[in-house]
Amino acid sequence: MPAPTPELADIFRIHGPAYRKAHALPLHQHRLMQAIVDCRTPALGGTVEWCDHCQFTHTRYRSCRNRHCPKCQGDARHKWLEQRRQELLPVPYFHVVFTLPEEIAAIAFYNKDLVYDLLFAATAETLLTIARDPQHQGVEIGFFAVLHTWGQNLHFHPHLHCVVPGGGLSPDHDRWIHGRGNYLLPVEVLSRFFRKLFLRAFQRAYSAGKLQFFGDLEYLRDPAAWAAYLAPLHRSDWVIYAKAPFGGPQQVLEYLGRYTHRVAISNQRLRALEDGQVSFEWKDYRDGQSKVMTLAAEEFIRRFLQHALPPGFQRIRYYGFLANCHRAEKLALCRRLLATPCSDLLPGAAECRAFAVAWRRTDPKLCPRCGIGILVVMDFLPPCRRAALVVANTS
Repeated sequence: MPAPTPELADIFRIHGPAYRKAHALPLHQHRLMQAIVDCRTPALGGTVEWCDHCQFTHTRYRSCRNRHCPKCQGDARHKWLEQRRQELLPVPYFHVVFTLPEEIAAIAFYNKDLVYDLLFAATAETLLTIARDPQHQGVEIGFFAVLHTWGQNLHFHPHLHCVVPGGGLSPDHDRWIHGRGNYLLPVEVLSRFFRKLFLRAFQRAYSAGKLQFFGDLEYLRDPAAWAAYLAPLHRSDWVIYAKAPFGGPQQVLEYLGRYTHRVAISNQRLRALEDGQVSFEWKDYRDGQSKVMTLAAEEFIRRFLQHALPPGFQRIRYYGFLANCHRAEKLALCRRLLATPCSDLLPGAAECRAFAVAWRRTDPKLCPRCGIGILVVMDFLPPCRRAALVVANTS
């Protein structure tokens, strides 16, 4: 019988204490590790539930709801997608990825709040400005951007995934201007403009003394060294990737579900935890093959924790006519201008049936044994008290 595959919680439970002792971690990373260990265990308490159909008794422990926990993202993803379902327009959608060069990523590692904000701001201004240019589309677009900081091998790789409707509002807001088929905006123009905006803001941050440098990068505190470090980046090509449009709004939803609430690594990718080593599956995009990588547990934990977001940081942001301040008003205007019958905005019968089945499977009130009865709460289990988390020498 094959050994059970490990979970991230198992790695933190077994090897986390030694890692914490050996490294001075910030408090939010200590809390992140403890939350994942405690998730859906007696430590957080729970409820005893009884099925009114088959009399099955079920104990449900509470989830930690930490946004880095691989167990807690399913419900959050489902709720977010339901909200986005109401905002989709009957137009093609494009996926555009903005990536920071390795030289910038090395500095971002020690300046996450600042550099992530610059990445969002430069990306948004790039898309909005180029789309507004009459030489391209001459429209006001709306989109949202999702921050990812990892590659398949868990190395630090900050980039933004943007989902953009194909078209937008005319300058006077009296008509909808459709995009040009499989073409959104010229990637070369986006790349050059994004590079200019980001480096300009990056230089301002440096001049204001907002950037911190450690280890091998400490020499960049010298302005001459800093200028020499950035010089090649003003001439290099910055990677921006634009995919062909999706098939329709339903395909957009399916696609988004794979990106919006993803964490650095899911439990499904973990293969083994033995002899102090962690093995996990990853995709090598150089040849398109799925492979297995094995790391020392300490190195695996280090790679995972480098993707912990700063406390309170918003990793999904909205721009243009999807900006929070006027989203409802602008979407209503877009739908009027598109003059689309309500029936065209609704999913087909097959999609409705598939969604109903998927919803029932994830309904927390549905009995996991018979799939018919409703679970009724019979008792509440208080959290199990444990020793308070002691954190020494946090930074």
